[in-house]
Amino acid sequence: MSTGTTFSKLTIQIPLRTRTEEKKPMEVLSKVVAENVDFYYGKNRALSGISMRVTEKHITALIGPSGCGKSTFLRSLNRMNDLVPGTRVTGKIYIDGQDIYAKSVDPILLRRKVGMIFQKSNPFPKSIYENVAYGVKINSYAKNKAELNEIVEKSLRDAAIWDEVKDRLDSSALGLSGGQQQRLCIARSLAVKPDTLLMDEPASALDPISTAKIEELILELKKRYTIIIVTHNMQQAARVSDYTAFFFMGELIEMDVTSKMFTNPSRKETEDYITGRFG
Repeated sequence: MSTGTTFSKLTIQIPLRTRTEEKKPMEVLSKVVAENVDFYYGKNRALSGISMRVTEKHITALIGPSGCGKSTFLRSLNRMNDLVPGTRVTGKIYIDGQDIYAKSVDPILLRRKVGMIFQKSNPFPKSIYENVAYGVKINSYAKNKAELNEIVEKSLRDAAIWDEVKDRLDSSALGLSGGQQQRLCIARSLAVKPDTLLMDEPASALDPISTAKIEELILELKKRYTIIIVTHNMQQAARVSDYTAFFFMGELIEMDVTSKMFTNPSRKETEDYITGRFG
């Protein structure tokens, strides 16, 4: 495959390679392409030969037992791992056909395009309004106060929390419930106009009602964003994702349409994990 190929606007046959190099063609519109990615924490190799493609404006779930490399892979997609001393990556990762590890790529600009939602909500110790407005201000996305207000409101609406906070925008974000804080963090990410959202266990610390709201929101957001979500919750992966990738011991074992992965996986390791025999 040529490293200069642009994938984002091509409908192509995709070989989804697993540990044994089995190939399974699938018609997709690729947003993210990983080619033979290895990742190291010092001398420890956390990812080995990961090759996969992520469909534009769909939800891809990464599943697997703790320590299997799925969160490491997720963070490699916006170079968050660059912040960890002693790490390095080999292979290629493309977003919209651009090698994101090329020397010409600014990681800060990349992270505006590829937003990250963490497992534990992390609102700033500021007002609800200032949490959403912060990134807009530092990136000079708003020409004036009126435009800033519009962006804040739209982001909160898109994150399905506007009606709950519109009368207390000046109140501290730390006073919100856990589920509200997580949706506020999603609004904060949306405000800087990403086109891809990475979610690392976004509902694992929430109660069932808040989890349901987050899942409803994720399904709504996929109309406009490409979403990649790490989850340990098999039911959640089955409910929200279009594609599922199973990681084990730093390798991609299998990736397929979610309905097939959960009913008729090709690999025994996948079946054993999904049915709870290990992990």
